[in-house]
Amino acid sequence: MTTITTRTVEYPADGLTMIGHLALPAGVDRRPAVLLGPEGMGLSDVERRRADALAELGYVALAFDLHGGRYSGDPEEMLARCMPLLADPDRMRHIGHAALDELRTEPRTDPDRIAAIGYGTGGAIALELGRAGVNLRAIGTVNATTTGRPGEAARIRCPVWAGVGSEDPIMPPAQRNAFTAEMQAAGVDWRLAVYGGALHAFHHPPVDHPVVPGVGYHPQHAQRAWRDVVDLLAECLPVTENRGE
Repeated sequence: MTTITTRTVEYPADGLTMIGHLALPAGVDRRPAVLLGPEGMGLSDVERRRADALAELGYVALAFDLHGGRYSGDPEEMLARCMPLLADPDRMRHIGHAALDELRTEPRTDPDRIAAIGYGTGGAIALELGRAGVNLRAIGTVNATTTGRPGEAARIRCPVWAGVGSEDPIMPPAQRNAFTAEMQAAGVDWRLAVYGGALHAFHHPPVDHPVVPGVGYHPQHAQRAWRDVVDLLAECLPVTENRGE
């Protein structure tokens, strides 16, 4: 296993002091980087471990924060914060840009080789960065087949991969269809993976607090979705990319 280093980073966004988790691969050279967004509950050890796993693969990875260092285990509290956020593309972009700026300040980050991966609310933020025209190599989302303002998907400059559970009541077929129609009309290189029998947040191990209805862990599909994310990065953001140097 590759030796990695990790540290917390603080940066301002959304009127809060965000506390992210930065994972660095071994070595001192510049590497491609991944911005990693959490579900609406906020940054947890699940996302921190994923950032560490990406660093072991050779990426600089920043798991970003949503709630100013807080993890929202109360479903009502989480919805009270996330629903207005999801309805405000500019606010989502602000949170995403702040995290992206923090990732770019890391000397190990190659600023021309960055991808955005997100789950739930974090995935919606990744998509909004794409709709804002940010130079990304790939966007990957799980449980985030969200649509944007008319015409703005045409600004997406990279492939988009989305994964969703077939039984997800929060991202039902009508929502998935609207998302794919938006991507197709914009000429985006898009893919959608539907994981049969999976609910919302199927990728997230069980938690010890109440969750909203329709949420459930599916270990097989969780592993498959992770492999799909890694494959997306290998295709669009290879660690050993030949840049003629």
